[in-house]
Amino acid sequence: MSRILVVEDEARIAGFVERGLRAAGYAVDVAETGAAALGSVRAGTPDLMVLDLGLPDRDGLEVLDAVRGEGHRMPVIILTARDDVGDKVRGFEGGADDSLTKPFAFEEL
Repeated sequence: MSRILVVEDEARIAGFVERGLRAAGYAVDVAETGAAALGSVRAGTPDLMVLDLGLPDRDGLEVLDAVRGEGHRMPVIILTARDDVGDKVRGFEGGADDSLTKPFAFEEL
């Protein structure tokens, strides 16, 4: 079973994503902060990370930089309310595999 790490500080969105992924047969861990996300990755690299950029303790792009800097190569999907092209480009340059802007349909994710 694939393990997905959802990094999202908004409980309603985290719960929505977690329920949908579990219903699709995935094991899901949720981290509400960048620090928790990094701890989870270091404890055992997930098969996929869904990463919000607006985290309470640090920017999600900093989390992405740290994850890639430590050599973790799992796919990363950025999930954010930011619609700035510069953020998307920086995410892709930093190693993100895809980006999805909130609001979104679960089927799209």
